[in-house]
Formats: sequence, C-alpha cells, structure tokens
Amino acid sequence: MFARRDALRLAAGALVGPLLVGPGYADALKAGGPTRIASLDYGLASTLLSLGLTPVAIAARDDWDKWVVEPPLPAGIADLGASWEINFEVLTSLKPDLILTTPYNAALTPRLEAVAPTLSLGVYTADGGDVLPKAVAATRGLAEGVGRVAEGEALIARTEAFFDACRARLARVAPPPLALINFLDARHARIYTAPGLYHNVLERIGLTNAWAKPGNFWGFETIGIERLAEIGDERARLIAFEPVPADVLPKLALSPLWQALPLARPGHFSVLPGSLMFGMLNDAVRFARILTDHLEQTA
Repeated sequence: MFARRDALRLAAGALVGPLLVGPGYADALKAGGPTRIASLDYGLASTLLSLGLTPVAIAARDDWDKWVVEPPLPAGIADLGASWEINFEVLTSLKPDLILTTPYNAALTPRLEAVAPTLSLGVYTADGGDVLPKAVAATRGLAEGVGRVAEGEALIARTEAFFDACRARLARVAPPPLALINFLDARHARIYTAPGLYHNVLERIGLTNAWAKPGNFWGFETIGIERLAEIGDERARLIAFEPVPADVLPKLALSPLWQALPLARPGHFSVLPGSLMFGMLNDAVRFARILTDHLEQTA
C-alpha cells in the first residue's frame, strides 16, 4: 500500500544547483528536445505537464489522484511501479528518450542510464534552504532541459500572479495564524514548518504559521497531538489535510486529550482537501487556492 513515506520518495524533485545528466542527453536536446519522457517523481511530472509535455510513464501512477490531483493525469500514461523499485521491463519497452529522476534515487542511476539519457533534479536535500525558491529554479532547470524555456517562464509568472492575488484576497479578511498537519494516526501528526513548501507558501500569501519551530529539511516535524497545546495564540486555527486515516476522526471524537486541546474547539479545526506537500509549483498553487478559499468562506 502506498504510504506517506512513499510520497517523500516521489516528491524529491526540484533541486537548485547543477543539473545531473546522463550519456546521450545533449544529443537528445539537439535533436529538437526529448518527447518520450519518463518521470520517477511526481513534482517533475506535474511540471512537465504544465510545460505542455505528457510523460509516457511515471512512477506510482495509480496514486496520483490521491497525492497530486492537479493537474489531472492524461490517460495512457504507463505505470512504472514504486520509484525505488522501477519496473525496468516496462521502462525499456517504452523506449524513452529521457528519464527524469532525482538524487533520492541515485542508486538507480546506472541502470537508468542503460535505458536512456537521464536528467536528475531534486529539492528536499540536507543542505537546507527554503523550498519555494528552489522549486522556481528547478522549474527553469527542467524547462531548459526539455527545450521549453518560454513555457517555464510562463508557468512561473502565472504562479507568482496567483500568489499575489491570494495575498490581496487574504489581506481583506485578516486571517489568524494557522497550524497545518497531516494525521499519521489518532495520536501522531506531521506538522508543517520551515523550510518546507507549505510554510513558504503561507509566508508568500501573507499568512502566519502558528508552529514557529523549525523542522527537518523536508519542512515538517512529527509530533504527538498533545504538543498542539504548545500553540499559545488563542486565535490560531488547526487545519488537517486529506488523506486522513479512516479511524482517526472517530477516535478523536472520543479522546479526552483531543477534546482538551484549544485547537479542537468548534471553529478552530478543519479538514481540507490535500495537495502534495513535497511538490513543486503546481502543488504550491493548489495549496494556496484551497487555503485562500477556505479562509474567505470562514472569515
């Protein structure tokens, strides 16, 4: 079963820094740019779609609608299996002229390069730094790598304009600080913080993260739900994102610990549709839209 740890593996894309390319890549680019592209990463695949290119295959295709949602995945894209256990028989049969991968899957690089030229980009790396600027830089890197520079700049411009619009809308409703989580079970959650994508987008659209403590380089910390009591601002709201394990909300309804938390009070807790928390610009836009719409409606 696809788990949250797998989402980490599938969303490693978007590194700022040198592009890591395999043999034959320059020839493919000179020939007019690659067109049969396989992606081992959700963020890279999503960005590729926004550049006007449909991948011939992606890893974990069947879970796209659970974790990514937007843009919708066109029909006919092959499933390569889990990103760290690629079905090389399927990959080879598709005859790709480029494979998009990440440093997270570096162990597969020699085998991938035996199939086709590779382009490796990545974001969530131990060198730290805010994710959103890296995602912008990585979009440019990918756009250059597939010969779609103008489309890449247009995607970045649309994203920035959308963030500006969200910021203006939210300024009119003066929203409270927000704590953002994904439930792991009824006692534990992943809470999002600096330097991650969710945190960066909050700041970009004029919101405040109620959880001020820094997290790991993925931009989260795993906590027991009792630690939500550490958020002292009485105005703060708690937002959990789907998917929520089926047993969590029923168990919380019976939990004295949960009921005692200020953030569990009526009007202070909401569950919203998810967006890929370890993604790139499309995921940042979806997250900003979901959040802005919700805060306007509940102001």
